Amino acid sequence: MPEFCDVAVPVPLHMVLTYRLPEGPSPVSGSRVIVPFRRQRLAGVVTELHDRAPKVTAKTVLQVLDETPALSGELLRLGKWISEYYLAPVGEVFRSMLPLNAEFRRAVVYRITEEGHTALHLAGSGGSSARSKKTPQEQDTEYRALDYLAMRDEAREETLRSATRISPSLLEGMVRKKWIVREDVSHATDASRTRQFGLLKDDPRNGGRPRPPDLQPKLNSNQRLIVDRLTAAGGKLAVEELRALDVPRSTLGTLVKRGLIELVQEAIELPKSTVNPRSLPAGMEFNSAQQAALARIRAAVDARSFTGILLHGVTGSGKTAVYLAAMKSVLDADARRSAILLVPEIGLTPAVAADVHEVFGNEVAILHSGLSDKERAEHWHRIRRGEARAIVGTRSAVFAPVANLALIIVDEEQDSSYKQEETPRYHARDVAVMRAKFSDAVVVLGSATPSLESYFNAKKNRYALVEMPDRVEKRPLPEVELIDMRQEFQETGIEQVISRKLIEEIRLRLERKEQAMVLLNRRGYSPVVLCRTCGKKLECSNCAIALTHHKSRHRMECHYCGFMAPVPKHCASCGSEYVYFLGTGSEKLEELLHGLFPQARIARLDRDTVRSHADFERALNALNAGELDVLVGTQMIAKGHDIHGVTLVGVVGADMALGLPDFRAAERTFQLLTQVAGRAGRGEVPGKVVLQTLFPEHYAVQYAAQHDFTGFYEKELRFRSWMHYPPYSSLANVMVRSAKLDETLRWSGALGRWFEKTRHEGVRVLGPAAAPIERLKRDYRYHFILKSPSRQKLNELLRAMLAQAEKEKIPRTNMIVDVDALWLM
Repeated sequence: MPEFCDVAVPVPLHMVLTYRLPEGPSPVSGSRVIVPFRRQRLAGVVTELHDRAPKVTAKTVLQVLDETPALSGELLRLGKWISEYYLAPVGEVFRSMLPLNAEFRRAVVYRITEEGHTALHLAGSGGSSARSKKTPQEQDTEYRALDYLAMRDEAREETLRSATRISPSLLEGMVRKKWIVREDVSHATDASRTRQFGLLKDDPRNGGRPRPPDLQPKLNSNQRLIVDRLTAAGGKLAVEELRALDVPRSTLGTLVKRGLIELVQEAIELPKSTVNPRSLPAGMEFNSAQQAALARIRAAVDARSFTGILLHGVTGSGKTAVYLAAMKSVLDADARRSAILLVPEIGLTPAVAADVHEVFGNEVAILHSGLSDKERAEHWHRIRRGEARAIVGTRSAVFAPVANLALIIVDEEQDSSYKQEETPRYHARDVAVMRAKFSDAVVVLGSATPSLESYFNAKKNRYALVEMPDRVEKRPLPEVELIDMRQEFQETGIEQVISRKLIEEIRLRLERKEQAMVLLNRRGYSPVVLCRTCGKKLECSNCAIALTHHKSRHRMECHYCGFMAPVPKHCASCGSEYVYFLGTGSEKLEELLHGLFPQARIARLDRDTVRSHADFERALNALNAGELDVLVGTQMIAKGHDIHGVTLVGVVGADMALGLPDFRAAERTFQLLTQVAGRAGRGEVPGKVVLQTLFPEHYAVQYAAQHDFTGFYEKELRFRSWMHYPPYSSLANVMVRSAKLDETLRWSGALGRWFEKTRHEGVRVLGPAAAPIERLKRDYRYHFILKSPSRQKLNELLRAMLAQAEKEKIPRTNMIVDVDALWLM
């Protein structure tokens, strides 16, 4: 029997740690365990069992959570590949692969130290441990907390504060004096398939009777907040949502003791999409292009070996129907095989989930971040038990624990949402390709506007290229009319947000009882607030970014860190009252359209109006049912939606992204314009697109207007080859950051000098230079860009750089290594 196991712990260490196996049930490779790590107890994943004793005394595993693997051998291998390729700590990779937060509870506990016992003894004998600046009342509170801790092994923070009335600042001071130690601990919770709800007992919806006004209970502000939240939610709400409110945890318990709220356990009901499924061809009868695509996918699946397919079909060509038919053929052919469908954003999940539920019924599982922890965990367990074989979700669904994986489909494969912008910084499309390779499965990458990298790989025969050049039922692609906003200004003499042509076209659609979409990919009311006297703009306190005015919320917001400030009446720099709100966001655009068309039913779809997937579903259902005339929105409205009543798409500020210092700016602009244009004319009536631009001559705008992907691809590829950018080279972005500017400069300078002295043949290093957004979330940021035609050489240099950073004592958390970076800002 092995004595030791290697455990990947979710900390920023590029190694596994060795622990002694406990007595009793033994873990297996891929199972989860709770282990001691410094002053914490963390949940990790076992990677190997062995008899190799470490050079230091091994700590013992505290608890074995799984007797069978939580991660299969295939997923362990995939996680190790992600760790190697993206230079991410393997423990953090495995944590991101397991959406089981609901099965763990993190808690802060305090323990008394020897110094604390000494201080308590001196206080009890009338002595003093040290001259203190604390008031007598504060000293009494400290000793009360020490006395409480001395009588038990440990105490949770909320229990300690409730019992002794000690403040967080006093606790921090006691930690600094080393009287107590603070520890973060994880422990397993009840993994039952139930959820706890709070019921407002007086609510008629729960069978209660409302109390008369003179018998209403007296409530403090915290208690009132919980009661009001329950009332607004219909008298019933999950306990985890109540505890997420900014009130002490004891408040809910007090309301329960007073008989105002009842806690009940109910079986988890997994939410189903309320979006109406799209009408699929009766009996899956397809046109010739769809039949050819489906036959190619089926043949590859039947071969039971790895195959990569790029499905390039124009918008409205019926790609979704092909995906569903391919998944259905997999599940029908073999009751043991499974399929995964990835979509880029939660916004697309409801529509796709509705389609998949229509075809596969209860064999569907949904995985995305909009679900609660318990809902995600329950879907994960359903998949693991084999109850769900058709999986739909966003990027994390690529890790679904399916058995006998046969097919992975990546819809809108070019979308940047597939790239995770925090550790581990993996790209779900590329991970899907590798998972298919490890499983001898087929991966299908689908898009109307494939990424240059994917199309380049298909042209080099690394993927099979399948084209679907026409819309279903031979419907025409929409006519695109370019409006030069420079000429519009010359002719009208005023700066217009909405051109005369777009106003005319919207009015025409309203008269015909048709629907329109208007895209402005910038949320808020005004993106810049400027002083006309001194020229200063109102910036975020934490970022080098202008604050955005949100008129309906009466505040300024930073869209990067969430910082908020009141709307200024005077300039903060010079005191001038001439404060100018500059530019237009989706909120202002909606207001302008309401003013132009007061009788029209207009709604807005952006991150300000959509707080949950239920909000999104309501907006889509209203549009589908013909209850809306015009939908205004950001890029959330641009992809995947199949609304047959929409015959006009207007694009405002189509070319804003072209001004960004990013080599992918033209590609992103072309993709967005092509995708949003594809929302028009998907029904019986032909569609039209009015595209407002300041750069009508730019090739990205021109090719998008002509629906010419190949022309854009060939021109953009020439520019990429000249500048040695992907797909002709691999790229990594290395970011050095710190809240102190001098540290950022010192660390980036040290790495810059190391790069200059180090031989790195075949790798080009640019930098260090200030990042385009120099300060973000209080950190000053400098970066390097590394390019190489050889992935191996790039990876080797990055590893050597990390080793040098460790020698320079640059904390790992102050460095971001982003392999295959999509965002260089």
